[in-house]
Amino acid sequence: MKVLIVDDEVNIRTTMGRFFAIEDIDSDGAENGLSAQRMLKETAYDAVLVDLRMPGMDGLELIRWIRAEGFRMPVIMISAHGDISDAVTALKEGAQDYIVKPFDPEELCIKIKSLVESSNLRNVVENAKASSEDSCSFVGEAPAMARIKELIRKTAPSSATVLITGESGTGKEVVAREIHAKSSVSNGPFVAINIGGVPENLLESELFGYEKGAFTGAVSRKTGMFELASGGTLFLDEIGDMPLSLQVKILRVLQDRKITRLGGTSPMPINARIIAATNKDLEAMVRDGSFREDLFYRLNVVRIEIPPLRERADDIPLLAANIIGRYNRTMGTKITGFTPEALEMLKRHEFYGNVRELENILERTMIFAEGSIIRVEDLDLRGSVSRPGTVHNQGEAAVNEGAVTLKDIEKNAIIRSLQRWEGNRTHAAEELGISRRTLISKIAEYGIQL
Repeated sequence: MKVLIVDDEVNIRTTMGRFFAIEDIDSDGAENGLSAQRMLKETAYDAVLVDLRMPGMDGLELIRWIRAEGFRMPVIMISAHGDISDAVTALKEGAQDYIVKPFDPEELCIKIKSLVESSNLRNVVENAKASSEDSCSFVGEAPAMARIKELIRKTAPSSATVLITGESGTGKEVVAREIHAKSSVSNGPFVAINIGGVPENLLESELFGYEKGAFTGAVSRKTGMFELASGGTLFLDEIGDMPLSLQVKILRVLQDRKITRLGGTSPMPINARIIAATNKDLEAMVRDGSFREDLFYRLNVVRIEIPPLRERADDIPLLAANIIGRYNRTMGTKITGFTPEALEMLKRHEFYGNVRELENILERTMIFAEGSIIRVEDLDLRGSVSRPGTVHNQGEAAVNEGAVTLKDIEKNAIIRSLQRWEGNRTHAAEELGISRRTLISKIAEYGIQL
């Protein structure tokens, strides 16, 4: 357990810190609200003690900021003034309790432990509820989905590392959460990190954490993802984007089940289950040397491959019903279903964005639909992205082969690829299988402007 003590009196911070240490509670001290804000952004705390009267930002302002930022840990207001109105205000702003100085340290410790335990239990219930709601996307009666459900049933109780593969938007995290929910560590945290979404120079510190003074700017200790997931599951999404320099360190963690914070000297055991996912061909990456073979085998203990939605079109009605039910609850709408023609249109759509694209289409449709039944004219598939050379089935006749030229097809393919990669010419060229110089030449030739 780790507690942040926010008080402008150094003797209060020191005394409380010493007592907490006796009780095996780790703690940090902040001398004012601004320092507390910075530390809360950098370190995960289980509880916060906040003094009411402080120069600059007072305790009530800090509590308002804590709740506005979405921090859910218990907050206890402490004050030398036993004013009832202050206590009421603190509780209204989001504090869980209010105590008056001088207080009994032992009583305070018991109170903190009780509040943290209650908070953890509440988080477990809410996480389970969220997992249940998220799992509505993990439905289907196709044979491939039945096999995945069976794999989850057999794999979840074990501690085996799982590798989930599939195109973007197929629901890899949903499957990971399903495994976690059915595992022996389901009461623990589910911590997810998108490897590709974290800058390479920050990724190591995000995963392993760091000690105070480990590098310039490391003004306090930071808990890494491996530690945060202790007793639960760590989901490493887009593992194919892991830099080679870090792959060997992840391999060692999987082998030794220990980590060392940046700047630290003592390895710490971890007991988090590891689930990884990728939309890349790791076998091909192993062959070309961009992914370590030994790490691949460590991750690929159990393999779950999720088929793209276009290969299980018969599951679309069931998926759509679940998504509509979820959006009805969150949006306050009362959509009850589709006309047969509208449902058939959805089943014919190629969904290269998979379940995520289906969710996007249905959310947009439900915003603008006039009645309780979704009709063909309500469905707008124009915002969807298809692969080069494909045609959106939106109730219109397919494009006749003679109606377009090869140059039209090439131009449209380039435009779609550039849109997918938000104008990044290097990535678009790689996807199209041409050089960047050729792509730039084609852009100029066709007068493409994005």
